[in-house]
Amino acid sequence: MSTTRPYSPGDRGPEPSGASGASEGGAPADGVSAGAAAPSVASEGAPESQGRQVRRLRLDGESGVVPLARDFTRQALYAWGWLPAAGAEQRAAAEDVLLVVSELVTNACLHAEGPDDLLLTCDNKVIRVEVTDRGAGQPAPRTPHRAGRPGGHGMFIVQRLCLDWGVQRTPGHTGKTVWAELGAPA
Repeated sequence: MSTTRPYSPGDRGPEPSGASGASEGGAPADGVSAGAAAPSVASEGAPESQGRQVRRLRLDGESGVVPLARDFTRQALYAWGWLPAAGAEQRAAAEDVLLVVSELVTNACLHAEGPDDLLLTCDNKVIRVEVTDRGAGQPAPRTPHRAGRPGGHGMFIVQRLCLDWGVQRTPGHTGKTVWAELGAPA
């Protein structure tokens, strides 16, 4: 698992400047939050046949950001056809995505002054989760991992569940984006 590469192999990099969170099909996909998980406007049509789909949720200044982020992610998983799960493998893949979102948003709350944004990207067989915050720290799995020790399991869980993960920093800007990619069931 990489924590130094800004993008995983084959990734196209960050959204172009000024990206609004619209799906590539052109439908808006912003989740506008006002204290509760507002329904996001989903891209219409077949869940995985329209290429890359993007959803963004602004979390800065919100309370209850972990459940808000999970609800937003669950809505995206339904829109993209990962839910309702047809079987145990698909259900496990969706639960892994929800757990990774929870861990990344929780880490931003505990270690980085809170999250600013959650970006979800679905590209056929991979979901990319990005959490942007203003923190200067570098997330890393606690090594050696001690299962019986309280706390410190978040990035270990992310490392174990994801195809890859890392941290992206923008020169001249404070903060970072922690990203993780998860694969769909076969």
